Amino acid sequence: MKRNRWAVFCALCFLLIINCAATLPNAPTQIIPAEPRITILYDAFGRSTSMQKDWGYAAFIEYGGKRILFDTGNNPDILAQNAKAKDLDLSKLDFVIMSHRHGDHMGGLTYVLRANPRVIIYAPKESFGVYGSDFPGTFYRKNVSIPAEQRYFDGAPPDIMRFGSAWPGANFQLVDRNTEIAPSIHLITLVSDKPGTLELRELSLAINTPEGLVIVVGCAHPGIEKIATSATSINPRIHFIAGGFHLVVASDADIDKMVTALHDALKVEYIAPGHCTGEPAFASLKKAFGEHDLYAGLGTTLDLSSLAK
Repeated sequence: MKRNRWAVFCALCFLLIINCAATLPNAPTQIIPAEPRITILYDAFGRSTSMQKDWGYAAFIEYGGKRILFDTGNNPDILAQNAKAKDLDLSKLDFVIMSHRHGDHMGGLTYVLRANPRVIIYAPKESFGVYGSDFPGTFYRKNVSIPAEQRYFDGAPPDIMRFGSAWPGANFQLVDRNTEIAPSIHLITLVSDKPGTLELRELSLAINTPEGLVIVVGCAHPGIEKIATSATSINPRIHFIAGGFHLVVASDADIDKMVTALHDALKVEYIAPGHCTGEPAFASLKKAFGEHDLYAGLGTTLDLSSLAK
């Protein structure tokens, strides 16, 4: 009799354990972030035969679980073709960064907005810029002596006057100062003082990694040295710089000055120049940086984790 009771008790305990296990919540699925990397989606040089070369720049950046498109190239159809060739779904972007208002960096935005209409787009804030702008209602001089019907807003302007963009309805976030937009992901904001691009505001991306800063630039109109120097306020160690250095028509003397600043003064560890860096500058940078000068043609994926020391 005691044996039967013991058997029943054991059976009940077993059923209870099974039932409890069945009702326990499932363990959360572990999300493994993608390895930090940069894929060049738009440029005028490269080895890929499935992607179309064109003058302009766009880079797809994966870091800290974020998917970032930096610039959008010159042509929306080419951007779409190149993204498809790399099997990149731009509808899954976390945000877009528009470095500046030149057409070869923003022309592909119409495709991005078709794929991802409400994606956050960080863009430089400029006076009456193509990405939109705003001014306080006090920005203009007033004259109370003229008739009300001749006065702007009948003499009672709004506190803030908002102006439209070339992409109505797009979710622009306008930036006019250095800003952290996600953990360890920063925007560097500078204004060009160079002839031809005077007063052009440009955004650059700076990611603060355990190895140092990873900086991505569009055209570096304010000067690649100035951008890098500004970024060192986040971290004095610059691990890697990619993008256009705007030396495509520069003299040998100006190129040498830039190379010396990056290599000797700022002690940049790796570079991956592209776009408007220019062919003479490609050669000079390769000579100075050697194996730390990384090829970054169209279609190249730069694995940042492999550069860790």
